[in-house]
Amino acid sequence: MKSNKILPGVVLVLLGALFLLHNYNVINFHWGNIFTLWPVFLIMGGVNLVLANRHEAWATALKVFVVVGCFCLLVFVPNKHHYFWNHHNGNWNFSDHDYDHNDDNDDDDDSDTTSSKGVIKVEGASTYNEPYNAAVKRARLNLNGAASEYTIKDTTGELFNAVTKEFYTKYDYIHSLDSGVFTATLKMRDQKGKGFHWDSDKTNSAVIKLNTAPEWDINVRTGASALEFDLEKFKIRNLIIDGGAASFEVKMGQPLATTNIEVSTGISGVTIQIPKDAACSIVTSSGLSSNDFEGFDDKGNSHYETPGFAAAKNKMYIKLKGGLSGFEVKRY
Repeated sequence: MKSNKILPGVVLVLLGALFLLHNYNVINFHWGNIFTLWPVFLIMGGVNLVLANRHEAWATALKVFVVVGCFCLLVFVPNKHHYFWNHHNGNWNFSDHDYDHNDDNDDDDDSDTTSSKGVIKVEGASTYNEPYNAAVKRARLNLNGAASEYTIKDTTGELFNAVTKEFYTKYDYIHSLDSGVFTATLKMRDQKGKGFHWDSDKTNSAVIKLNTAPEWDINVRTGASALEFDLEKFKIRNLIIDGGAASFEVKMGQPLATTNIEVSTGISGVTIQIPKDAACSIVTSSGLSSNDFEGFDDKGNSHYETPGFAAAKNKMYIKLKGGLSGFEVKRY
């Protein structure tokens, strides 16, 4: 392995192990540590830059040691505060209110409850749907919210269907129909100063079903979240994902005349699957990220294409931008 690939590779291995161990409750990772210990990422990046031209074994060992040490700090340093993501006067800010999120007043029904500390908590489920309309030829789906799991797998006879599970904050559903274009927006509700409780083992989730008839534009703005999109059966015009520390898995179907995919991430693992016979172009802008584009021709300047791309009738354009991320595009 080339030395310049080692640091991104180690970061991805550790991130994958972190997500896996947390998901199976082997460790309880406090996501708030990302925001209190964020300087560790500057340390990792700085060490990699300082030793970028040193290929000796000791330099490689030092890089790995620093990355592993920084991840140990993120995982094992106790989180003494419960962090809230507050939105006030249009500005996002963090505060360290010492609220007890294991309050005994939580209810299991779909209603808001208020603890003795004054924190509004929500536990419930909601269903949102829109009846099919044959006049709709184009549709847009907007997803907005952090600390959530979003899944798109199945089709529906309706135009749109979403089933959500909610903890600490609810979703708002907004929809419109204008000149034959349907728009569905699912976003986290503003807590009006109460704050979104970040450090929790409970995660909001949304399972979404789409109709296959319209051409879809999907726009996702999220923070630390997980996406699992199987879009093989759908006609996708544009897919835009803007996320932070996240895990993104996307499976695409055949492209339209032009299908655009744009992914911007911070510290994430991104896997995109495309049909083996699909014509595809990839352009990357990734700092310390690693790329795996097997079956693509390297055109130089971070540009990759499938063989015969220029002559293809239908084309898929992928733009990838990330900090410490791992990008993989597979042909299935």
